[in-house]
Amino acid sequence: MMGSSRWKIAVVVFLSVAEILMPIEADEHEHTYTDKEEVVLWMNTVGPYHNRQETYKYFSLPFCVGTKKTISHYHETLGEALQGVELEFSGLDIKFKDEVMQTTYCEIELDKAKRDAFLYAIKNHYWYQMYIDDLPIWGIVGEADENGEDHYLWTYKKLEIGFNGNRIVDVNLTSEGKVKLVPNTRIAMSYSVKWKKSDVKFEDRFDKYLDPSFFQHRIHWFSIFNSFMMVIFLVGLVSMILMRTLRKDYARYSKEEEMDDMDRDLGDEYGWKQVHGDVFRPSSHPMIFSSLIGSGCQIFSVSFIVIVVAMIEDLYTERGSMLSTAIFVYAATSPVNGYFGGSLYAKQGGRRWIKQMFIGAFLIPAMVCGTAFFINFIAMFMEPAVIIYYVYGFMMLVLVILCIVTVCVTIVCTYFLLNAEDYRWSRWVCGNKCLREEDLHKCEN
Repeated sequence: MMGSSRWKIAVVVFLSVAEILMPIEADEHEHTYTDKEEVVLWMNTVGPYHNRQETYKYFSLPFCVGTKKTISHYHETLGEALQGVELEFSGLDIKFKDEVMQTTYCEIELDKAKRDAFLYAIKNHYWYQMYIDDLPIWGIVGEADENGEDHYLWTYKKLEIGFNGNRIVDVNLTSEGKVKLVPNTRIAMSYSVKWKKSDVKFEDRFDKYLDPSFFQHRIHWFSIFNSFMMVIFLVGLVSMILMRTLRKDYARYSKEEEMDDMDRDLGDEYGWKQVHGDVFRPSSHPMIFSSLIGSGCQIFSVSFIVIVVAMIEDLYTERGSMLSTAIFVYAATSPVNGYFGGSLYAKQGGRRWIKQMFIGAFLIPAMVCGTAFFINFIAMFMEPAVIIYYVYGFMMLVLVILCIVTVCVTIVCTYFLLNAEDYRWSRWVCGNKCLREEDLHKCEN
């Protein structure tokens, strides 16, 4: 019966982990198009060029929206929502391989308030970011003349999109149509789309955004050899000091029998044995200590796996993919938390394994989600309520995923651990009669 039960639990764990890992490789958007299929131009942020951390919504400036109001899909991931990436539809009608001549899509009625907003953006060198098929595009809001007296707004977005087969591999933006900012005038915003064939492979389309001069530097073998020898020298020096100290301690402890009680007491006040006793002293709060150790092992596992996945896969090509991968990997590595935390707690003589299991499972999610909820609660007074509720919805989704998966997998892993260490634990933990005192020493509720 015990073997059949363990086999069933093992199958459940395997299916759960497989289901968790599937979204890591899944892709909502296949990046393939048919002729005349809709291509969405997303507007991301706008902000000063010399301060990349200061960003605002694109339509926080009084830009106008295109005539197209609806689109067939909204491509947004969990990582994008948690990172605060809020893309807005531009309203431009773009179709795959369908060229568009210069077309006016809206007009801006430039009153004094709108002129002041554009004037401030141009003086501070504001630039904006857009996306087409996850490829980023950057453009400048406007520019001033040489004297800095007159300011001009770029009104014509000239898009040149490269395609290879049925995939988009390159996007370029040219800003034209410089118009002087004059109050109480109407400014026409226009765009055009030109499609061209490209030999760039889809897998290599992000290479243009990388810094080739950085990656093509020659390896400085002398610096590497110098650093390597420095590390060897420092390790050898520390090892020699430790060996001399340990050798003296062993020599002193070997003469312990020849010492009287007074000398023996004075001799025990220092040395590696004293340090050993301080380091491996039992924790005063073993439950919290073991939960922290288990959570730390899980975080280390998540970091290692995400780094390996980032080395194998190009996670930088998808917005928020790094965070999404980390969330699902964290849920999948819950057995690491349950195993190491439960093992350390059992070694310290702990009996309340259920409480320790829940503390270990909820410790990190509670800290992270609690901090994020507090920050968003403060942000309620600065942002519209709809946006805050929208972010809270995604946070609740992440919390539910972590709680359900983490608790279930942690329970199963802790069960396996306790069965491996002592098959009799379930008899007293389930409320049955305690075994004989000579078998378990004591029975605790």
